Amino acid sequence: MKQAYVYIMSNKNRTTLYVGVTNDIKRRVFEYKFEKNDGFASKYNISDLLYFENILGINKAIKREKQLKNWHKEWKWNLIKENNPDLVDLAKDWYIK
Repeated sequence: MKQAYVYIMSNKNRTTLYVGVTNDIKRRVFEYKFEKNDGFASKYNISDLLYFENILGINKAIKREKQLKNWHKEWKWNLIKENNPDLVDLAKDWYIK
């Protein structure tokens, strides 16, 4: 089985959360940070990775993504803060500037 990732991203002001799934977390975060596409992420300036899970198997990852998307916003914030209490961008050092 291949690795997959469920992730939660936000904008700089931490006012909006975005939950997604991917098989390549570094590529996907790069797209949010540097490629401006139409859609929700672009509209709300989603750019900072606050949380991610490494999951074995894309089907399990999709199931987890759907679960998180159905959570109340407060529950998502609690999950993020449990693992990233300072709400830092976990991908801030992933790319050469």
